[in-house]
Amino acid sequence: MATSELVPGAVLDGRFEIGELVNRGGMACIYRAVDLRSGATVALKLPLLQYETEPLTFTRFQREEEIGRRLNHPYILKVTVNEEPKSRPYLVMEWVDGQPLHIVLAARKPMPEAEAAAIAAKVCAALAHLREQGIVHRDLKPENIMICRDGSIRLLDFGIAKDDHLRRLTFAGLTPTLGTPDYMAPEQVSGRRGDHRSDIYSLGAILYELTTGHRPFEGDNVYVVMNARTSGDPAAPRKVNAELTPAIEEIMLHALSRDPADRYATAEAMAAELTNYNSVILTGRHRNLVVPRVDPSEGWVMRGVLIGAIVVIVQLLGFGLLFWYFTKAHRGH
Repeated sequence: MATSELVPGAVLDGRFEIGELVNRGGMACIYRAVDLRSGATVALKLPLLQYETEPLTFTRFQREEEIGRRLNHPYILKVTVNEEPKSRPYLVMEWVDGQPLHIVLAARKPMPEAEAAAIAAKVCAALAHLREQGIVHRDLKPENIMICRDGSIRLLDFGIAKDDHLRRLTFAGLTPTLGTPDYMAPEQVSGRRGDHRSDIYSLGAILYELTTGHRPFEGDNVYVVMNARTSGDPAAPRKVNAELTPAIEEIMLHALSRDPADRYATAEAMAAELTNYNSVILTGRHRNLVVPRVDPSEGWVMRGVLIGAIVVIVQLLGFGLLFWYFTKAHRGH
């Protein structure tokens, strides 16, 4: 079973009967399944085959399961801890009926302000629970927020979360810049670890997209987009969507402050304003926005530096092998 894709009707580890494939992402896929022991419908998350044997993949799944042991909140997807030996890496999670936020948004862009604010307030409740547990999500994005048919939400995917109780992720190939470029906070782009306020920034970026139909920073070059959020601010939301209220604009720009110290101190404070516009103090943030410094050549420069570094490393390795070879040959004589 560990060397092939799962198919409907297959039984994983003698316990989970596989149903349909419900989602396939860049690194993992989700199946609907039945726990033959309890009869309950569950969701199984498995890495794609090409990543299954990588140490980093194993660590991410192990990390998500360990974090899941501690989290207990109605707006966070529950992970069922399975103590039995596994034939391959996978997670057993609660099954919820709904759609990821990015799918909902694709059909309703932009979303009505009141609905978007209600979703953001629920995400704030989940973030508050994370902070209580010493956890920073670090990859908050619409794909990781499930909108359930009963009106609730579920926060997903804690594979790269920062947990005060777990060691840092330091495997080769995983850079300090963690997260998804369109939603990550400026400190994440700069390679700093960040804290719970990084998640608040990401939520501000999501709320911006929900209410305007556009991400705060957009472009074809990911390096330019990442640099823009460290050197400037997004366009004022009401310039993008004139139907928005001054209160929701103030809330978004507060959350999207480049300096973490200027953002909401807690998710609870942001939720309080999302649910009560009368408490929002209009400070005129939209009048003090800084236009990002964007150099279209910057992405190519960064790529050139990276390619140059790779070439130098390859050359050094080549010289090292030649030195070893001739040294060995000389000793042979």
